[in-house]
Amino acid sequence: MFWRFSSGRWKAGWATVALVLMLSGCVRRGPEAAPAPKTVEDWFAIAVGGRAVQMQLAVFPAEMEHGLMDRRDLAPDQGMVFVYAQPVRMSFWMRNTPLPLDIGFFSPEGELKEVYALRPYDETTIRSQGTRLQFALEMNQGWFHQNGIRPGATIDLAALRAALIARGATPGDFGLH
Repeated sequence: MFWRFSSGRWKAGWATVALVLMLSGCVRRGPEAAPAPKTVEDWFAIAVGGRAVQMQLAVFPAEMEHGLMDRRDLAPDQGMVFVYAQPVRMSFWMRNTPLPLDIGFFSPEGELKEVYALRPYDETTIRSQGTRLQFALEMNQGWFHQNGIRPGATIDLAALRAALIARGATPGDFGLH
């Protein structure tokens, strides 16, 4: 079946269609805005010893100083990783931290070297034995043992690198090339 239009209506209809098509091709689009960097409050999936963990990244000095202070709870597979710019001897305490935690210290290659229990509000400094450590992971107390994560296990450095990029940090500044 054919539709009949008066020639004036037909021309106006096609003119409208042509105008819409021309204008849609002329829309000036600027570069897509880059997403805002993630913050210390965001979670990243990073495996440890093959076990998936949701981690927050403490990267900048104020974040590292605050850590998990005042945090009242963590889900079973949640934690915070502290990322240092270079290998150091680690030193942590539990000022204003009500959660019982474990802390694991990792080498620059991502290998777990040491694990320590941390007691709530304990201001006794826990120092690593090793002096060449670059990442510290705080998890709920007992997490490393319950999941069979022992020295020699590794943290997924590729995922950690991607999380640093999402945080707006340069992975090379943290030894992750």
